[in-house]
Amino acid sequence: MKLKPASINRIALVVVLASIVQPALAQQRHELTAKEAVEYAKKNSVRVKNTLLDYKLQEQTNREITSQAYPQIDARAGAVYNPNIAVQAFPNFIAQGTYGVLQLEGVKNAAGQPIVPPSDFGLIQAQFGTKYNANIGVDLSQILFDGQVFVGLQARETSLQWARANTEVTEELIKANVYKVYYQLVTGKTQIELLDANIARLQKLQHDTREMYKNGFAEKLDVDKLSVQIANLETEKKKVQTLIYKGYLGLKVLMGMPVKDEVVLKDTLSDSQIKDGILENSTYNYSDRKEFQYAELGKKLREFDVKRYKLSQVPTVRLTGSYSKNAMRNEFDIFGKGDWFTFSNIGVNISVPLFHGFYTRSKIETAKLNLQKTSNDIENLKLTIDMEVDSALANFKTAIESMDYQKQNMKLAEEVYEQTKKKYEAGLGSNTEITTAQTDLKSAQTNYINSLQEAIIARIDYLKAIGKL
Repeated sequence: MKLKPASINRIALVVVLASIVQPALAQQRHELTAKEAVEYAKKNSVRVKNTLLDYKLQEQTNREITSQAYPQIDARAGAVYNPNIAVQAFPNFIAQGTYGVLQLEGVKNAAGQPIVPPSDFGLIQAQFGTKYNANIGVDLSQILFDGQVFVGLQARETSLQWARANTEVTEELIKANVYKVYYQLVTGKTQIELLDANIARLQKLQHDTREMYKNGFAEKLDVDKLSVQIANLETEKKKVQTLIYKGYLGLKVLMGMPVKDEVVLKDTLSDSQIKDGILENSTYNYSDRKEFQYAELGKKLREFDVKRYKLSQVPTVRLTGSYSKNAMRNEFDIFGKGDWFTFSNIGVNISVPLFHGFYTRSKIETAKLNLQKTSNDIENLKLTIDMEVDSALANFKTAIESMDYQKQNMKLAEEVYEQTKKKYEAGLGSNTEITTAQTDLKSAQTNYINSLQEAIIARIDYLKAIGKL
């Protein structure tokens, strides 16, 4: 079949597009320690990104406040056309003045009598203005003193620290969650290893039992029971693998990582790692907690609010200035012949608040009440931190004791299983005994894995409670 040139061009275009799109869709592999996973989450988590945007929004708000302290300069230009110039009527002062002069000079009328002015001189009607007026100018305004603006300038740095503290609170929460999910997945790998060991152990026992059955030393029922136990373990392993897979998906979402990417956990977990240095960090300060730092900055901003509303009662002073050029024409020839007249002024305006219907007083009292609420929240936060530390420490000690106990119990269950197996192979034990030993071993392993997960979560919760995560 011979391809037409147009078809060849389309195929070439598809190949080129595929070569461009394929790298973008390629799966990436990330080998991460727990700390690296946390750092990745700080850079890519949507929640952290939004708090960083809040910080930038606060920067822009600060610029708005700062702009009020700078000169405000506006340029203006305008033109007016007056089709009908307004007529103004005013007393006829010209006739009145003329009669006054005549009387003063003693001028007489044609009859030889002194001139007597009329009782009403009437009105003069006149139009003032031109048909076309134009104006070009610049206006300047500069705050010399405004208490609220100055307080806003003082609060700029605190507001940025407050926005940053909000980001740190979010990062701390995500950090704790990443650690928990990360190490739960690590313990999940241990659980899989234990299940594989159990399956291999039962498969070996099944092989030996089958050989014993062939030689008449065991029953077919014993072989079938082992097959059922192996099938149950295989099913449980698949369930655990599914839970681990979902855990990886949750970790990726938490970190802000594309779901199609692969994550490899580099860290391992041991009993000594969980216990390491934890009880030496029994002292703590409220200021180590990000939430406490955030609350303290919020209180400082409330104090600025009270100060701002109090200073709103102080007079404000503003410098103003204006420079204009005006043109007046009877013909539409603004920029032609004719003069432009200059007008300028410089002034100082002082605004003294006298009475605003108790509005300012209400705002001051509201700000004070909000400040008191924030102070109360901080005191309550101290109590909450104390409770969290004590509770987390108690949970950690209990989890450690449980982990140690379950680890010893698991080792004992392994020894019991091995001894029971030897008795069974020697013909001194029953299949029921070895089945019971296997069940007890699996239960002990499950309990150990659960206690291991509880211990690492308790460690993370305690470190977070004392602000040293």
